[in-house]
Amino acid sequence: MAQSEKIVVEAAPRAERGKNEARRLRQMGKIPAVLYGGKGEAVTLALNAKQVGAILRSESGHNTLFQVNLGGKHEPAILKDWLVDPATGKLLHVDLLRVTMDVRMRVKVPVHTFGEPAGVKVQGGVFEIVTREVEIECLPSEIPSEFKMDVSELMLGKQLRVSDLPIDTAKMKLITEPERVIAHVVTLRVEEEKPVEAVAAEVAAPAEPEVIKKGKKEAEGEEAVEAEAKPKAEKTEKTEKTEKKK
Repeated sequence: MAQSEKIVVEAAPRAERGKNEARRLRQMGKIPAVLYGGKGEAVTLALNAKQVGAILRSESGHNTLFQVNLGGKHEPAILKDWLVDPATGKLLHVDLLRVTMDVRMRVKVPVHTFGEPAGVKVQGGVFEIVTREVEIECLPSEIPSEFKMDVSELMLGKQLRVSDLPIDTAKMKLITEPERVIAHVVTLRVEEEKPVEAVAAEVAAPAEPEVIKKGKKEAEGEEAVEAEAKPKAEKTEKTEKTEKKK
C-alpha cells in the first residue's frame, strides 16, 4: 500500500461550476473534483490531472492513499469515483474521500489470478473469471493493492471462492460473501448444428398451423353467415304463408 506522505496531489479551490468552467480547467491540465467525507464539509476543487492519472495507473490504483495539498493544508484521501471520456480516455471528473487514519473503512480490492489451470491444460476445460474484486474493511494504512490467487491446481468442475483468498483476518474483515465464486474451470459448450438440409426444410416449410387456423376461422365465419341468414329465410317464409291465408 502506497503511503500517503509520499504522494501529494496539488489542489485549488473551485468557486465556479458548469461545463464551460470544467472545459477551461481541462485545457489548463486540471480536472474538477469534489472532496467529501469525514468530519469536514464537501469542497469543490481543481486537481492536477497528471498526478491523479498517475495514481490510477499505479500498482495500488484507486486504493492509493495520498495527500491533497489545498493551500498548504494536507488532507489524506483516496479516489472514490471518477469519470473518463470514452472517446479520448481523459479524466473528466473525480470524487475524493477524506480518510481518517485510525478509523476502519470499506474498500474494494482487485483479485488477480496467475498460473495455467490443470483443468485447462490436461482436461481441456475453459477457465473463467467470475469475480474481479472483493470488498473488505480495514484501516487506511492496511489497504492491500491486490489479492493474488494461484489457479494452477484448479481442475475441471472446481471453483475458487472468496473464502479461499489469503486474507489476514487480524488486519481486515471480509465484506463480500465468502461463498461467491472467483474463478472456475468449466466444460466447453458446443451447440449441435443442424444439417443444412434440415435448416432448408424448416425455412421452406409452410406455416401449416396458421393456414389451418385461418381456414378454420374463415369456415366459422361462413357458418355464422349461413346461421344468420337461415332465421331470416324462415321468417320470410312464415310471412308469405300468413299473407296467403289472409
